[in-house]
Amino acid sequence: MTSYSCPSCRISTPVAEADEAAEAGWRCPRCHGPWDLDFTAGPVPLAGLPTRVNSLWRYAEALPLTDPVASLGEGRTPLVPLTPHISAKLDFLMPTLSFKDRGAVLLAELARGLNPRRVIADSSGNAGTAVAAYCARAGLTCTVYVPEGTSPKKAEQIRAHGAHLERVPGDREATARAARTAADAPGTFYASHVYNPYFLHGTKTYVYELWEDLGGTLPDTIVVPVGNGTLLLGADLAVRELYGHGLIDRRPALVAVQAEAASPLAAAFHAGADDLLDPGPPSGPTLAEGIAIPRPPRARQILRAVRESGGTFLTVTEDQIRAAQLDLAARGLFVESTGVACWAAVGDRREGTAVVPLCGAGLKTGLAPG
Repeated sequence: MTSYSCPSCRISTPVAEADEAAEAGWRCPRCHGPWDLDFTAGPVPLAGLPTRVNSLWRYAEALPLTDPVASLGEGRTPLVPLTPHISAKLDFLMPTLSFKDRGAVLLAELARGLNPRRVIADSSGNAGTAVAAYCARAGLTCTVYVPEGTSPKKAEQIRAHGAHLERVPGDREATARAARTAADAPGTFYASHVYNPYFLHGTKTYVYELWEDLGGTLPDTIVVPVGNGTLLLGADLAVRELYGHGLIDRRPALVAVQAEAASPLAAAFHAGADDLLDPGPPSGPTLAEGIAIPRPPRARQILRAVRESGGTFLTVTEDQIRAAQLDLAARGLFVESTGVACWAAVGDRREGTAVVPLCGAGLKTGLAPG
């Protein structure tokens, strides 16, 4: 049976037993940190992929779950060139219009097997929408906690999938606290895109797709927006797996992008710290609401992954975010303001090859004001 493990306390527990626990089964009971997953991915055969299902489930050897019922055909999004050096992965062309579908489908599949009385999630919008959609597909009762300032379009999308919407006064951290309190109730499955490692094993398929589309190689640099770090940590998982199986001969640098107004990880990285600074830099409002996370629970893992890859952290201003959204729209790509952060950071790159993810559709939030 697959087990959760704590990277700090070195304890583990079978997944089914952890999620049956009424008290903190969704996190390590000692340090209250996020779980990792005791799972060893097998090598994916590149030559055999064209005959497989055209979704992220084609990478079956690398996934901790099989035979999905809740799939909506997620994954296999286009990779298109933007400049001679930079390509964009159009992950906003997912069933719920964001990359979060990659992880949400695994959470829904896991929950379906565990058969809880209810599923809860917390989100600034996109993860909640994805969990709501896949729970609807799996026939699971779902409640999504969101900050009171969440985009009306995202809130409408969550309700449209039949989920109960709980608006929480305050910021993203207040929302997470409310959801975590609710998660301790018996019979509840906490579909946390931060704490549950199955989500990371879904987001890692982003890099498996790059590897397939590029003929068994990866770009020199993989650029990702980072708030809670779920895409970056998934990318790190995939790179380690591909390299470990000898399917790539070098590991690309991971470059993490944050909004200058909310950049606790960038500050810690450039200070040479292994964890968030205390006190960290003050966080202000930002157009990149999806990555405005003041204290990401997996901060140590994120910082280590970037350093070990030879990468770095970049930050972008609000003016750069506005300009990047308009620039992409002029190229035919209407992306929400969080999703343009990577293009804002590296769009003028003139050496090496890089891929940026366009994570969410512009229809979710509209044009950035300014």
